[in-house]
Order: sequence, then structure tokens, then C-alpha cells
Amino acid sequence: MDVAAALAGPEGLAKADPAPSCTLVIFGAAGDLTKRLLMPSLYNMQQAGLLQEGFTVVGVDRVARDDNGYRSDLTETIQGFASDKGSESALDGLNADAWGWVRDRLFYQAGDFEDTATYDALKQRVSGNCVFYLAVAARFFAPVLTHLADSGLMTEADDAFRRVVVEKPFGHDLASAKALNALILAKMDESQVFRIDHFLGKETVQNLMALRFSNGIFEPLWNRNYIDHVQITAAETVGVERRAKFYEPTGALRDMVPNHMFQLLAMTAMEPPNSFDADAVRAEKAKVLQAVKPLDTGRVARDLVRGQYGPGTSGGKDTQGYRQEPDVAADSTTETYIAMRLNIDNFRWAGVPFYVRTGKRMAVRRTEIVVHFKQAPHAMFRSTPVEALTPNAMVIHVQPSEGITLNFSAKVPGPTLQLGRVAMDFRYADYFNTPSNTGYETLLYDVMIGDATFFQRADNVEAGWAVVQPMLDEIEAGHSEVQPYAAGTSGPAAADALLERDGRHWLALSA
Repeated sequence: MDVAAALAGPEGLAKADPAPSCTLVIFGAAGDLTKRLLMPSLYNMQQAGLLQEGFTVVGVDRVARDDNGYRSDLTETIQGFASDKGSESALDGLNADAWGWVRDRLFYQAGDFEDTATYDALKQRVSGNCVFYLAVAARFFAPVLTHLADSGLMTEADDAFRRVVVEKPFGHDLASAKALNALILAKMDESQVFRIDHFLGKETVQNLMALRFSNGIFEPLWNRNYIDHVQITAAETVGVERRAKFYEPTGALRDMVPNHMFQLLAMTAMEPPNSFDADAVRAEKAKVLQAVKPLDTGRVARDLVRGQYGPGTSGGKDTQGYRQEPDVAADSTTETYIAMRLNIDNFRWAGVPFYVRTGKRMAVRRTEIVVHFKQAPHAMFRSTPVEALTPNAMVIHVQPSEGITLNFSAKVPGPTLQLGRVAMDFRYADYFNTPSNTGYETLLYDVMIGDATFFQRADNVEAGWAVVQPMLDEIEAGHSEVQPYAAGTSGPAAADALLERDGRHWLALSA
């Protein structure tokens, strides 16, 4: 029997029920996020039968246009994704009927996000179940949330829900994150708020819980007794593109670490929840982040590396450095790369370092979690010194190719006893029928059904910023210099030294 074919067939996969009918109100309807991720996601959801007839979209933005103009603009965009196979929003062709179904349910309302009249007009257009999606710049979070609550749009009836989705960045530092949480909890209930991180929509990230907690061969090994260290990498080949005005005051540390990177860390290191209820899962994730030992003054200088890409070669083409990008200061010290060594002060992970790195203009685009197991205590093979044995490493590939690789040693065929490296590879595409997706499909569906498992809770957000804040303070005090690295490489040499001083090495970022 062909196992892959059996699992890929419709009888091998549990089909989800359609989400309840609702109106999705998108603030920032003319923006890049809406065009590049939300609309392809809705199209994919319709293809999968996850949306009901009563589903509609109301786009809100300051640009003046009517419903037909909005539909035409998004149709042109979605057709572009159908032909651009290199885009992260690429579609497997375009089903005209499926897109037509979504297109006919698109409506538009022009209005200022900070004007009460916008919300008064919106109240006349929506009723019943509503999801409000804040695809806007962070400076508009507080005004939009306040107006939604004060206008009564967030008031729930017995037979209708009202929910709001907030994109990152959720705060600029610990103080602003706490202030935003305080505002939200003063205006609405925590159960109505979905702080979204699209990394948590990736199948491999969600599979981490299944991998750990449903397989008896892995969970007994998932601790300090068997694991030597963990590496978490999110490498990008793109630069800052047209986002320099946002990126200059933000940098890689704020942009990636308290959300994306710490969510991957928490999923890897969390204790088993007592159930898969959303609050039970999020409580365990918060405990992990609260147990991360903050970097004090001495450790920032030793365990934190900041880098900035300079001119180099990326994708076979000469690439300018960060300081040559439009809207970037010629003497900018903003980091485009960050690496750190972290320790989790709890019983499971005592003494196990977690190495985290993320950067732009790197050698390859790759997000992965590498769990390095300890070597065997004694090598019985006299001709193979223990240092030469293949490291037992489990590589959890998050993107672009989703899957898991397990590296270990095996005997090389022949009359002599020699050991060689072998790899067991699992790829989602080989076993499951996995059409292209953006990572937002699952998360949008979860919002509509009210499942907050893969969304951040207020304490998760603040715990992440509590770890990052001492680093920000030390950087502000001038205790961390930015190191140069050439575009198209694996980052600054200081990041390699971060592991080498512990006798370890990053898993190579090769194509």
C-alpha cells in the first residue's frame, strides 16, 4: 500500500467544518499585508471549503474608491500571485470560480482610522458575527481599538461574537507592550483579542506539539539529560526593501525576537500542557519565557551579537549594503542581524544553551529549529574517535520546505567497520497533499471559530519583552557594537565565535 497516497487522499485527512458565517473587517484594506497575505489566504480557505455563504469582507482605508474599484484592484493582485511562482503568496494557478466567490463578497468603506464617523458608518454596515483585523501601522493600534470599543462595535450579543486581530509589532519595548495590553483589557475581554504571529500558522510549528507529546520515542529524551543544545534560526535573503522608515528605529531585535523567535523557543521548550485548551497551552508557553534568564550587563557583551549587512552578493547579483538603502542613515547602527545565547532556568533545561539567530540578506532563506542530542558516552569503534561521530541532530524545517530531518551514524557498507552520516527525511509534501498557503489560513480559521491556541496572550507578550528589555537598555547605553557582515553570507564572524567558545558550531546555512 502506498502510505503517502493514502494519507494524501481526502479519506486520509480529517476535514474541518466551515467556520461560522461572519464579516471580516480589515483596517488597512489597501495595504501590502491585505494584498499579499490576507486575500490569498481567503482564496485558499474558500478552495478548502472553510468559508460559508454568509461570509463577507469590508475593507476600511483612507484611500477613496468604491466597491468595484476595490474588487478590481485585488483581482489584479491575485492574478499576479497566480503567475509569480517565486512569491511567498504564490498560488497553484487561479481558480476563477473560487476567486469570483471571494471577489463578490468584497466591499469597501473609505474613512480615517482616527475619525469617529468611520466607526459610525461601519456600525450601519455590519451585524452579527464580526472579526476586526488591524492590518495597520502600530501607531494606529490604540486609536482603532479605542474607537471599536467606544462605538459599541466590540459588544457581543448572545448569538454573535466580536473579535479583533492585532498584528505585530505588539509594542516597541516592555513599557509600551504593557500600556497596549492595559488599554485592550480596559476596553474588551482578553478572549476577544487574537494577537497574531504568522509563524504559528506554519504546519511544522504546529506539529511541534504533536511531535513531542504524541510520540513516546521523543518526549522522554526532550530534556537536559539527552539534549546538548538547541539552535533556532530565521534567515532571510531579502533586505529591508521599502521598509527602512519602519526598520531604522526598530531593528532585528525588536522586529523578530520577542514575537517570532521566542514563539519558536517556547513551542520547543514548553512543558506538556494538561490539555490542548488554548489557555493551558499558552500558560505553559508563558512559563518558559518567564524562566529565560535575562542578559545582564556582562552577559550582553558576551552573549549578544548584533550585525548589519554591507555590500555583497545575493542571488548571484551585487547587492548594496544596509546603509546604502533608501531612507537609511549613512552612519546607521541599526542591526539587521541578531544572535544570542540564552539559558532557561528550570528543571528540564538547566545547563542547556539555546542559541537564537535571525538576519536579513543572508546566504539562504530558511527557518529551522535544530535539537542537538548529546553524543554517546563511549565510542567502541577504535578507528573512529568520538569527535568524528555524526552529531545526532533533529532539524525541524519551518520554511520554506516544511519537514523534519534526523541525522545519525550508520555503518558504511564494506569489510571494515567505518561509520558514516545518514539522514532520515520527512517532508510534508511527500506524505500529505499540501497546497500552497501563506500560513495565515489556519490562523484566520482559528479566529473565526474562536480557538486562541496559536495566538499570544497578554502575559506571553510581556514575558518576551521582559527578556528583550535589558538587551535594549544595554544597546542604548552603548554596550553593544554592531558588527559588519557581507550580504549573501551567514552573518558576522562574532556569531560563529558565540558558539565556538562553547565547542559548538551553527548548522551551516547552505543551499
